[in-house]
Amino acid sequence: MEYDSFSLQDKVAVVTGAGQGLGLDIARALRAAGAFVVVAEINTETGQAAAEELEGDFVALDVTDPTSVRELVRTVAAKHEEIDVLVNNAGVANNTPAEEVSDEDWRFVMSVNLDGVFWCCREVGRGMLERGSGAIVNIASMSGIISNHPQVQAAYNTSKAGVIMLTKSLAGEWSPRGVRVNAVSPGYLSTPMTQSDVYAEMREIWTSGTPLGRLAQPREIAPAVVYLASGASSFATGTNLVVDGGYTVW
Repeated sequence: MEYDSFSLQDKVAVVTGAGQGLGLDIARALRAAGAFVVVAEINTETGQAAAEELEGDFVALDVTDPTSVRELVRTVAAKHEEIDVLVNNAGVANNTPAEEVSDEDWRFVMSVNLDGVFWCCREVGRGMLERGSGAIVNIASMSGIISNHPQVQAAYNTSKAGVIMLTKSLAGEWSPRGVRVNAVSPGYLSTPMTQSDVYAEMREIWTSGTPLGRLAQPREIAPAVVYLASGASSFATGTNLVVDGGYTVW
């Protein structure tokens, strides 16, 4: 295989939730690989700042609204004609005991984490299918294959399990037509929130259960996305690439 197969030169990549956190690091990695990055973000302030840093475009997006998703596709197509790479990263969590989760909270987690992934896959996927090429990378979670401890998060876990199955289902339908669909499932991430004193006890449990003995930096997850978005993974589809420091080996 060519050593430049990781290159995304001249590709247009849309990353949802790219204004901060893991999404921003993914966008940075795609940009470093040569892609033109479209920051699709609900937060205008962080989205515009990220787009300026990346020398890309900012498009306001609410992944829970199919109309907003369709407008994103129209906006990008008007300038770039096509989307080569879609990364569905936008997500939310809810650490509420299952018996106390409200109807609204359950639906909100599902609407962002699962419905939003499908709306974006469907709308972007149509264009990819028309031309017979494209790569979609869905950000799932190791929480889609385990039940986390000690925090409770039934809605989040269920939504991420759905993302993994959606990835496999779309890969089966679309790969014969030239569109690869894969997922990345990160483990515990080191973020300003998880490094706060509030999470000190949980953090100790998380690290003790991780063979590498620490939490991941977001920049350690981003290269996995570049791999699945690029020609380097030309024979990978329907894959759920778990990057968790070994947490799920036990």
